[in-house]
Amino acid sequence: MKLPQIDKTILVHLALFAVALIYGANYTIAKEVMPTYISPSATILMRVLGATFLFWILVGGKRLVLADNKEKIILLLSAIFGVVVNQLLFFEGLARTTPINAALIMTTTPLLVLVVSAISGGEKFTFLKALGVCLGLLGAGMLISSKSVAGNVEFDFNLGDLFILLNATSYAVYLVIAKPLLKKYSALSISKWMFTLALPFVLPFGFSNLGTTNFQEMPAEIYAGLAYIVLFTTFFAYLLNAWALRSVSSSVVGIYIYLQPVLATFIAVALDKDSLTVTKLIWAACIFLGVFLVSRK
Repeated sequence: MKLPQIDKTILVHLALFAVALIYGANYTIAKEVMPTYISPSATILMRVLGATFLFWILVGGKRLVLADNKEKIILLLSAIFGVVVNQLLFFEGLARTTPINAALIMTTTPLLVLVVSAISGGEKFTFLKALGVCLGLLGAGMLISSKSVAGNVEFDFNLGDLFILLNATSYAVYLVIAKPLLKKYSALSISKWMFTLALPFVLPFGFSNLGTTNFQEMPAEIYAGLAYIVLFTTFFAYLLNAWALRSVSSSVVGIYIYLQPVLATFIAVALDKDSLTVTKLIWAACIFLGVFLVSRK
């Protein structure tokens, strides 16, 4: 008896939803891990080391033969924007803000993808798209400039949220510039070399902090959180995202980030790790409306 074939489009959207769920949970999980038990830079080094090792195990020593020097430069830039800058800014930002704020600001990625695509000549601005970008960035800007206190802990919202916005910009650049390579070559091979090329860049940031981390005093759940960050947030999420990007436009991949704040908010509130305020809902509505206008045909 043959099993029914699942349409590839459905598999692509399931992969993108899985990525959104993985990242949505990561906001709360990573926040528990850092900076109390391990610094953001040491966490990033563990992520890149773990992902590099896993991709080399999976892909092996198979060579990636690129067509010309232009593609080599694109691969290097993909590693810098998609791994190095992206992860450094994200974890340094998350350590200074709350899970819900970080997830809401990351929702601006589709807007930033449009801006980057327009600058590179890939897409054109219309009045509605320009209005959407303005609304989305207004919502993100108001979140960044807001002040709040969670429990007895005061978070540096300005700097942390600004890092998250810059991280979203870096990720948008990656989504646009990496697409030609991901359509032409194996997603596994591209991901392997992205992390391999990124490793020398993140090593100076995290080496000393990793050496001073007290792993003996870490509870079991923190070890589980680190394993989740390396295996799911880094390895599986990048793999699924890269595979999906070969079949759909970078804008569609960006739209799935729309789900992240919903999932991240549900998880953070359910675990009593963050609270959803009326102010956050108002600025979130600006961002969501902006993303909707940008995504309309």
